[in-house]
Amino acid sequence: MDLRMLSRELSLYLEHHVRVGFFGSGVGLSLILGFSVAYACYYLSSIAKKPQLVTGGESFSRFLQDHCPVVTETYYPTVWCWESRGQTLLRPFITSKPSVQYRNELIKTADGGQISLDWFDNYNSKCYMDATTRPTILLLPGLTGTSKESYILHMIHLSEELGYRCVVFNNRGVAGENLLTPRTYCCANTEDLETVIHHVHSLYPSAPFLAAGVSMGGMLLLNYLGKIGPKTPLKAAATFSVGWNTFACSESLEKPLNWLLFNYYLTTCLQSSVNKHRHMFVKQIDMDHVMKAKSIREFDKRFTSVMFGYQTIDDYYTDASPNRRLKSVGIPVLCLNSVDDVFSPSHAIPVETAKQNPNVALVLTSYGGHIGFLEGIWPRQSTYMDRVFKQFVQAMVEHGHELSNM
Repeated sequence: MDLRMLSRELSLYLEHHVRVGFFGSGVGLSLILGFSVAYACYYLSSIAKKPQLVTGGESFSRFLQDHCPVVTETYYPTVWCWESRGQTLLRPFITSKPSVQYRNELIKTADGGQISLDWFDNYNSKCYMDATTRPTILLLPGLTGTSKESYILHMIHLSEELGYRCVVFNNRGVAGENLLTPRTYCCANTEDLETVIHHVHSLYPSAPFLAAGVSMGGMLLLNYLGKIGPKTPLKAAATFSVGWNTFACSESLEKPLNWLLFNYYLTTCLQSSVNKHRHMFVKQIDMDHVMKAKSIREFDKRFTSVMFGYQTIDDYYTDASPNRRLKSVGIPVLCLNSVDDVFSPSHAIPVETAKQNPNVALVLTSYGGHIGFLEGIWPRQSTYMDRVFKQFVQAMVEHGHELSNM
């Protein structure tokens, strides 16, 4: 970057748009010019950086560089909003919500419950007109998320451009369907996800089948892949803003500012989601005690760990942490995290474990927050996360066979 050229361009711009009479002299112009140059230098030298690509094998790294080049390009966070909390808070409000028409399907589970799936069939696909071979992307939203989340809608919009079909896995009881059994969900128990994967694959056994999970959805997906290894019908998977170590996530979110901005709100969302089905839980759980929880950890201790039969909250958090199972993942997985994500502290990202598994690639940006990754002056239409998703799923569908030949 030629800073002298940058200074000259800024000077010309300011001469035409800023009144030199500021403070009665050219001092104001000099101050604005000096600040602008200083900020640009700081941004370009300290904020805009290439992500760190960590892989367990040279072949996967080379594959990504060839077919998913976004993971090696400089990420330019939104210049006026690059701080972690700002990116995290702003994304739901500033990004658009593409219109998507779903087809809902309710499937039964072995315990008598039901799971709500929202399908985007993409009948107008020009690249894959045969529905039996049209690539299918299974999408897993975050903690209390559904198919209506903006990041899910963007993934579907991008998949539509590629000609793919999508199906969103809504966790039990969060998408408006009735809860038929006294059971909800957690990121450690993969039974419902296994049911959904088996069901979707049985409908389209000849179609390339991939999955993408966001936040808790990514934790659930990684725990499933770590348990099942290579014996999955999924061809590849991607995760975004995963919490790798549940203890570290909880500790970070309980810091005063993070508790105020995120933890308390998410706790109330969890309480609201289970209170709708309160009558289903009263025989096994003290719901009054649950509704008094002030943090996610307290909610998990009083509700989630009890619901799924854990002796203690520590037992549940140990089982829920996907870093323990990363070494057993048996298909290509790309994991995008920002090292400034307050939901997933950088020291808990399993870099060394990833280096030991040739199927795993970590893409670590310096900024981006939690499911933020905003870029551009007015980041309404697309994010860095969206671009990573699109390039990776397209690479795996069209060139995935190259990995087996490397």
